[in-house]
Amino acid sequence: MPRKTESNGDPPADAAARVLRHAAELERFSRRNFLAGAGAASVLAADMLFTRRVQAERRVNKILVVPDEDAELYFPRASWFLFPGYKTSWEEAQWILNSLRGGLTKRGQLAAVGYSNQGLEIDKIVIAVIEHVRAHQLDTLYFYGHSFGGMVAVQVAARLLELHGVKVAFILLDSSPSSRSDVLDQSWFEGVVFLYESGVRFPTVLRGGYELGERVLNKHERSWGQILDQTLEQLSPIAPSNVLIQTESAYIYHFDLNRFVGKLGDAKMAFIGNPKDQTVSYETARDTWMLRFKANMVSDSLQTDGARPAHASPQWNPGIYRVLVEDLQDEFLPLPSGGGRKTAF
Repeated sequence: MPRKTESNGDPPADAAARVLRHAAELERFSRRNFLAGAGAASVLAADMLFTRRVQAERRVNKILVVPDEDAELYFPRASWFLFPGYKTSWEEAQWILNSLRGGLTKRGQLAAVGYSNQGLEIDKIVIAVIEHVRAHQLDTLYFYGHSFGGMVAVQVAARLLELHGVKVAFILLDSSPSSRSDVLDQSWFEGVVFLYESGVRFPTVLRGGYELGERVLNKHERSWGQILDQTLEQLSPIAPSNVLIQTESAYIYHFDLNRFVGKLGDAKMAFIGNPKDQTVSYETARDTWMLRFKANMVSDSLQTDGARPAHASPQWNPGIYRVLVEDLQDEFLPLPSGGGRKTAF
């Protein structure tokens, strides 16, 4: 007697086996998709939570301490404050301090100013600094102005003396422009300020293209690794916000150093830089700072020769910068008799 077949010509047993195979394959496929989807969703959720936490934390100015047990032991009431440069993230500011740790900790503890992503406001930065000074009972302050951070450092020092009677002992200007005229990329710079003051905010896509293009154009100052690292950092959740970058641009554009001449007390100042700097004019910046603050300036001859990038790059060239920092401290910030680090024999 012939076997009974289904409408497609297969015996019932074969058809049932085929259905079971399809069901098993579907189950395996669905499980893989589910696990992959769940994993992707978890990564996305974690990234969103991290980004949200970072954005919430960085709505205010914060003093970022880089702990160093030796500095805390030998200099409990002295501290360096790093004022980061243009587009410098909180993490890169701490990286800079760690790069210079061996030199800076010979005079004080380490702290950096983390600028708020809501925008650059000097009064709020002054509040953050003075609160840190009082909380840690500091009586000796050293400021490190990284690129445009030198402008901020000078203004904050003047405001601390004016409003709180707090003196800054030393201000180091690392490739700091004295005004917008020292910035070499004037066309882009003026465009950023114009857009900001017209109420236009940068879209992220436009910023990403600029970040890469700017570094490729200045390839002679950087390695390809530096180009990639710096570009990706500016597009990560930890990067400074577009609003902060535009307010930094506006600050540089309107900065007038003449307002602070004669308002730094007896603070000592020094300028270091690189003649090959393609971001800020080394000669005009150095000469202007020296001319206008001649009562405070004690050094303008030290150069960061061999550094890449040439502009304000201690984090990439710690060996070059550390030597200069130590030379300045030894000459202009002598330790008190019997002070400094103890040596074990």
